[in-house]
Amino acid sequence: MPSPYLSDSHRNFALQVRQILQSQLLPIADAAEERGHLCENAWQTLAEHGLLGLPQRGEGFLESAVFLEELGALGYAGIRASVGVHAYMASAYLELFGSEEQIQRYLPGIRQGRIITALAISEEHAGSDLSQIQCRALPSANGFIVEGSKRYIANGSRASLIVTLVRSGEGQHALGSSSLLLIDGDSPGLVRTPHPMLGWCSADVCDLDFTHLVVPACNVLGKSGKGLLYLMQGLDFERLVAGLLALGGAHHSIRVLDGCVRRHQLQGRPLSDKQSVRHRLADLVGEQQILRNYAYQVAWQHSKGQLDTRSACILKLRATELALSAAQACAQLHGAQGYQLNSEVARVYRDAMAGTIAAGASELMRDMIFDSTPAS
Repeated sequence: MPSPYLSDSHRNFALQVRQILQSQLLPIADAAEERGHLCENAWQTLAEHGLLGLPQRGEGFLESAVFLEELGALGYAGIRASVGVHAYMASAYLELFGSEEQIQRYLPGIRQGRIITALAISEEHAGSDLSQIQCRALPSANGFIVEGSKRYIANGSRASLIVTLVRSGEGQHALGSSSLLLIDGDSPGLVRTPHPMLGWCSADVCDLDFTHLVVPACNVLGKSGKGLLYLMQGLDFERLVAGLLALGGAHHSIRVLDGCVRRHQLQGRPLSDKQSVRHRLADLVGEQQILRNYAYQVAWQHSKGQLDTRSACILKLRATELALSAAQACAQLHGAQGYQLNSEVARVYRDAMAGTIAAGASELMRDMIFDSTPAS
């Protein structure tokens, strides 16, 4: 459907992206799910079509928004998480806070799919509350020595660059004593342990353990001690990206559901003859269309440098919960067919649940929306 924020060129770009994803990624998606990560050829294909170097800011970000929605609509949330983290969530910190030398050293390889990135923030007891991070970077003669662990890291086994949040000072609160480090994936002292999840099977989720891992001073992003402040800026963008991906995921589930209820016969008539079924689908379609307009409004705000926490949280909350509602309806109305372990519908349902947890759980999003809403 048209959006007032998108031009004909954006709509043509959407068609091009859809064709690329369906012809190049869709045939290898199931293999990625079984393998647990995207193959090197997939990264190269995305890079060759310029899809790993789309703008993260400015007017050009609307092309990124189109790409993210189409990537979500592919129907494989593990793939969308892997690519989203690499091309947007992790690399955004490099673009925002990296020095010219750091950007020149890493960014070309990221855009060419040669350097795969990961974002290492969460820990065993520090997910929604990042003030509790325990992974430490101890000062050394030439930089830092990192000790500790990170949990649930997408692209964990393949990443050659890991943007990592650490405690780097002795302050009581992490706000003034944390830093973001660029950790090279071949650093001695890094152990990666696959952490298979219920969904997002191709997202390559791993635990990372650091033992006496040396990080040179030139690999500190921005200023030491400012890590959580940088993260506060980056998380609004991360939630915008997650919301656009989930919007595409919701569209995929609604499309699968629509095809099912029109084809499936019950007592010789299509399931869609049932009023309750039609109304359930109509509610999902209506909410998806309203949310899509809001999503591109928020994307437009970001393109103007006006993204705010409240808008990003609303989009992330509503898009991921719509994707889950659509996946639940899809599973329910497919009956036993949708409950088969290896069915598309079961995969979509498992994947959708993770979206309401990653990048800030729904409960946290509601708290942040309330806290950022002016009192009447």
